[in-house]
Amino acid sequence: MAAKNALLLCALGAVATWGVPAARAQDNPPLSAIEWLNQTPTVTLDLGLEEPPVTATGQQPDITVDTLDAPGRDAVGLLPSHVTGLPDSLWQHSRAETLAQLIAEQPTTQVPAMQALLYTLLLAEANAPWDAGENDLLLLARIDKLIEMGALEQAAALLERAGPTTPPLFSRWFDVTLLMGQEDAACAALVASPRLTSDYAARIFCTARAGDWNGAVLMLESANALDLITDEEDALLVRFLDPELFEGQPILVAHSAPTPLIYRLYEAIGEPQPSRGLPRAFAHADLRGIVGWKPRLEAAERLARTGALPENRLLGIYSEGKPSASGMIWDRVAAIQAFDDALTSGDKMAVADTLPRAWTAMQSVHLEVAFARLYGSRLLALPLQGVTKRLARDIALLSPSYEQASHAGPRDFLAGLAQGTPPRTPTDPQQRAISDGFHEARVPQEISAMLARGQLGEVILNAMSLMADGAYGNPAALTDALAILRAVGLEDTARRAAMQVALIDTRG
Repeated sequence: MAAKNALLLCALGAVATWGVPAARAQDNPPLSAIEWLNQTPTVTLDLGLEEPPVTATGQQPDITVDTLDAPGRDAVGLLPSHVTGLPDSLWQHSRAETLAQLIAEQPTTQVPAMQALLYTLLLAEANAPWDAGENDLLLLARIDKLIEMGALEQAAALLERAGPTTPPLFSRWFDVTLLMGQEDAACAALVASPRLTSDYAARIFCTARAGDWNGAVLMLESANALDLITDEEDALLVRFLDPELFEGQPILVAHSAPTPLIYRLYEAIGEPQPSRGLPRAFAHADLRGIVGWKPRLEAAERLARTGALPENRLLGIYSEGKPSASGMIWDRVAAIQAFDDALTSGDKMAVADTLPRAWTAMQSVHLEVAFARLYGSRLLALPLQGVTKRLARDIALLSPSYEQASHAGPRDFLAGLAQGTPPRTPTDPQQRAISDGFHEARVPQEISAMLARGQLGEVILNAMSLMADGAYGNPAALTDALAILRAVGLEDTARRAAMQVALIDTRG
């Protein structure tokens, strides 16, 4: 588990800075993800509550006894408070249903700084909402969002930490392990405790995986007799249990929206289905070495867009071979390889020749920030000139070296923004909305009321929703989002998000 947690921390990417006052942030270099996670929050909330007297008289009060509900698992996380810098009360003063809905509504492809912050919230260990019961509503919402983003390793680790011993948790664990090709542990748990699911297809599959083929056949016959499985499940399971019986038979027609089990069964009988067009989580199946390079590339790009795949692994897949064809994805691979070779050689002329094409290639698939994280600081070290120097500066502004980049070019709006002091009255409407978030705007009244009630997690999720609206062209939402993030101490996140909105198309 320790190794898994270390991997998760590395995969978080560029996350926010909690508790760094604006004045100090201008003088310090940008913090890395791990440094950010070690920050102590500076937001302290006076809830204005006074504890009532224990009793108004000296008489012994009446005492009633009730049974407490068994605690749920909404507090479970992978990153404790001393790691994230987020307070234990992050969720405590909000309703579980409200938080679950806000999490479900967060877009998976949005401003990368918001993606990074969302990962931190989803993996945070914090006290459960005040009304949390045994239904694990908040935990399930967090897991579902991780799966939607394609972050299966994180989802699996969170499920294992919680203990997938209830049907809702087990069904998600089973699906995640199927998509990762690591279902042995889930199947062993199901064979030992069949009541974890009412899905007979899953029971039959796991019984066979455990080596009890005769038991699986009997279970399949019973399930058919009781009409407990679909025709497609029956056809797949029969072929899975006795493939020789169907040699030479026509291939099956895949279901338009397969479950993870059906997807794996098609693969098991030798009729694998492409993951393209399926939910993002299915892309993990195409990352394996047994899959061709083109589907691996497509899957890697899909997952990198949500931060579910680290940029170094993306670069590794780009570098696996030499394109033998032309076309959009092959042209993109060729452009990245040519630029990477030029940068590695230190040839500034070759870098100047290859950088624009590589940058355009990354823009076409909305992977600008991944590219900047890979190359931004290295570009700053090169003595580039003219248009290429300006482009390199702008790319570096999207990297963790954004404050260093602000001193490497003109003293324009972006340079001021990187230092937390954008010009107050720019003429561009989007820049004006950003500037207002750093200078003029106040936190909306309803958000201030939430903060007064200690609903910090709810406030951050609302700010993220506003940022998504702002990135799509709503200037008032953009201003409010930045003002809220800065008010709760997320200065670094506010700057990163603002620069991303200003420099790239965040609507993809």
